[in-house]
Amino acid sequence: MNSYGERLFNGLVKENPTFVLMLGLCPTLAVTTSAINGLGMGLTTTMVLILSNVIISMLRKIIPDSVRVPAFIVIVASFVTIAQFLLEGFIPSLYSSLGVFIPLIVVNCIILGRAESFASKNGMVISFFDGVGMGLGFTVGLTSIGIVREVLGAGTIFDMQIMPAAFEPATIFILAPGAFFVLAALTAAQNKARSKKPNRPAASGNDCSKGCGSCNGCGDGKVFATGNEKA
Repeated sequence: MNSYGERLFNGLVKENPTFVLMLGLCPTLAVTTSAINGLGMGLTTTMVLILSNVIISMLRKIIPDSVRVPAFIVIVASFVTIAQFLLEGFIPSLYSSLGVFIPLIVVNCIILGRAESFASKNGMVISFFDGVGMGLGFTVGLTSIGIVREVLGAGTIFDMQIMPAAFEPATIFILAPGAFFVLAALTAAQNKARSKKPNRPAASGNDCSKGCGSCNGCGDGKVFATGNEKA
């Protein structure tokens, strides 16, 4: 069974829902016109994901396999309704901004995917940490996209002006095409940061005994076609 720290790391980096798994792209592209919208949607989804993971894990041996997906949807919908009422009552401005995408959390493939692939097969505690990791990864993704789009499209971050008065906002970044541009750029940057340089085999004429720097390519003393042999 995976450790708790590994579940957090997987959600934030290795299996980030936004930049790696490319899940939940509908709200990702639609609501990230500003950083606060991205953060609000991310945290709302995180709350629903954590609670639904825990409840589904607790009931995994009770829910029949034949109705598990409808049962998952009922559980998720219950928590989404609670989240919707809380936002409407305490943060009405955010509730208005997110609009129809709050009830659509019910069918968010991140939540249903984790319920089916993880929570329904693992214990309550590890499912809790899985929900935290995936939820925070989703939140970081949405907030990052929202920050970039807000800065380039309006010159602000969380509605605070940070760009000089001479800055001319690129309105396209707060429109639909800008969402695709920013998502593509951040995904490419994240892939570049995660990628590792491949080990190169020893070049022709190199003497491995002198440390050519490619001994990882030589393996366990294997002889290459060039005739070089690892000392």
